[in-house]
Amino acid sequence: MNLTTAVIEPDVLPLAMADGVRAELLCVAPAGVPRAAVYWLPAMGVPAKHYLPLAAALAAQGVAVALHEWRGIGSSNLRAGRRRNWGYRELLAVDLPAGLAAMRAHWPQARPRLGGHSLGGQLACLCASLGPADMAGIVLVASGAPYWRRFRRGTLIGLAYMLAPVLATVLGHLPGRRLGFGGNEARGVVADWARSGRSGRYAATGMDVDFEQRLAAVELPVLALRLRDDWLGPAASLDWLLDKLPHALRRHELVTPDELGGQPADHFGWMKAPEAVAARIADWIAAHDTVFAAMPRCGP
Repeated sequence: MNLTTAVIEPDVLPLAMADGVRAELLCVAPAGVPRAAVYWLPAMGVPAKHYLPLAAALAAQGVAVALHEWRGIGSSNLRAGRRRNWGYRELLAVDLPAGLAAMRAHWPQARPRLGGHSLGGQLACLCASLGPADMAGIVLVASGAPYWRRFRRGTLIGLAYMLAPVLATVLGHLPGRRLGFGGNEARGVVADWARSGRSGRYAATGMDVDFEQRLAAVELPVLALRLRDDWLGPAASLDWLLDKLPHALRRHELVTPDELGGQPADHFGWMKAPEAVAARIADWIAAHDTVFAAMPRCGP
């Protein structure tokens, strides 16, 4: 981990969701007034603070970053259990709108993008499909759809998608920390995630939304960075997700170990040396902002 990025102190914005849930939004910005910002969604079970090195590396490139905290993780005042349950509906329709509104108020001049790692990338796409009017693009890192048929060990992964919801129901939550996958997850999140893994299609219990139709209508530019040795995010998985966005201007790039200062180019290794990933994101944002600035404007 780069020492210059490890010691950054973010601005901490307290969030109060519509249903009373609380969390903290970690904001890291370059000097001056930021003109570009990324609202970053972590991987399943990963606290927001673990992306501070990425945020610092992006800030060094002139891009502000707001780090979302998943309900039930890190600074969230909730923990999953028999009496505490939620699913994609709460994440997409309650928590993300509150966080995005806070980022807009904090950096009103910045053009915002949605970005995410792993499950965070998937939910960034779903959030974008719901139509935030000011979003300028989507960034995916080590992400892809969880559809079991797109993985080398697909049969075993498909079996896990059948067993995980059952285990979460019996115990009241999925004990991801003990299992070595994700955090301690709410059974509703596990049910929505496992359903997409079994079927290859996205849905959220309690939301009357055809996500497949909405994804197909997304026209935002997308940058997808795949890690070369990431078995949790193989090319076929990423392709399955990107193919749901046929009208998006998609850019798919590969990150190799040579770019990561000796860290493995896998699902989590890049987080310890995020500078190369940050540079690619910043270059892509700069290119799109240059095109946006050159576009003719209507009106006087």
